[in-house]
Amino acid sequence: MMNKVKLAENTYWVGKIDDREVPFHRLILAKGTTYNAYLLHTSKPTVIDTVDLEFGREFVEYLSTHIDPSEIQYIVINHTEPDHSGGLAALAGRAPNATIVCTEMAVDELKEMYKLHHRNFLVVRDGDTLDIGGKTLKFKETPYLHTAETMITYCMEDKMLFPCDIFSSHVATESLFADEAGFDITEDFIGYYNAIIHPHRRYVRTLMKALEELDVQMIAPSHGFILRTDIEKYIDLYDKLSANTVEDKRVTIIYTTIKNNTKKVAEQMKRIFEENQVEAQVFNADKAEQAEMIASIQAADAVLIGSSTKYADMVGGLEDLLIAMKDMDLDGKIAAAFGSYGWSGEAIEVIQDYLMQTNMNVQSTSKVIKTTGMTHVEFPVRIRFMPKGEQTKKIEHATAFITDLLQSAI
Repeated sequence: MMNKVKLAENTYWVGKIDDREVPFHRLILAKGTTYNAYLLHTSKPTVIDTVDLEFGREFVEYLSTHIDPSEIQYIVINHTEPDHSGGLAALAGRAPNATIVCTEMAVDELKEMYKLHHRNFLVVRDGDTLDIGGKTLKFKETPYLHTAETMITYCMEDKMLFPCDIFSSHVATESLFADEAGFDITEDFIGYYNAIIHPHRRYVRTLMKALEELDVQMIAPSHGFILRTDIEKYIDLYDKLSANTVEDKRVTIIYTTIKNNTKKVAEQMKRIFEENQVEAQVFNADKAEQAEMIASIQAADAVLIGSSTKYADMVGGLEDLLIAMKDMDLDGKIAAAFGSYGWSGEAIEVIQDYLMQTNMNVQSTSKVIKTTGMTHVEFPVRIRFMPKGEQTKKIEHATAFITDLLQSAI
């Protein structure tokens, strides 16, 4: 059993070291990992995050060497993924009076995952604080780092950040502090960023903004090393790695339409691309010359093709262009289908089928989920009737996702 690891006055590590080759996000963690949880043993004892589901019982047993779990008043869950929240069920059973602290979006997830429907939850929002008796916790929402419900927790008195997956590394080590590792952890730190955080790099900007108002002297993440020296170095690495690294990107958007609804989708995409410094050229396939559209496709880094649906098919002369594209060398280009519809929207799926016959990198919901875990980005982009209200979010999310693919060199 680990000796007591003290981070600050009344603040302790109570996690689990997993030195196996660990399956994780379709990777094998050859160096293992740690599941870092923390006990703030104040007059209102608080646990921040837990461990993987597999080690819930062991986690509570180890925590019990520090404190009687029934004394715990708050359990903070920064992120609901089971490698962080997995010990919650076991802990909740031993801490019957503890209030679970999380974002609003996390409440239903935790209730369903761990049968906690009758437990008391405290929903915190961006900037909220919580007095835990001698220490004050401040919460900042950091959605999509790397799931929608994620937040970070900051202890104001200790100037300590508990950012869950953010600033983590995958190394199983009993030398929990990076400055005691005996080697430079930068490679492991960047490797974790590339694998887990970089697909969500747009949202790192939210993190950078949140950190501007926090004086962070120690970072206690949920995996790997705790950082108490060179803090600015690691924050700067996230800032640098998440910055736009590729410029002068071009997108070609081609559509046909019945009542201009698909045209409006194309125009919204163009506007979002241009707001993000990506050049976008838009064509109505029924009005433009095919040779001009083909030239634009060949020069583009991404190609988006859309149509309205009429009698279960595309409208206008779009199919001739799609047939021509099958014989073109379009390797390396990103592609996506879109369109508006009133009933089933078959035309959008037909376009997707044609794109899949090219050698482009065709986006699909399945691919997005498998590579990033994101569930709010959908391809093809299917808009029922006119793009308005919540439906515009589909366009925004998809266009932002393609922008990030274009502007990232990693």
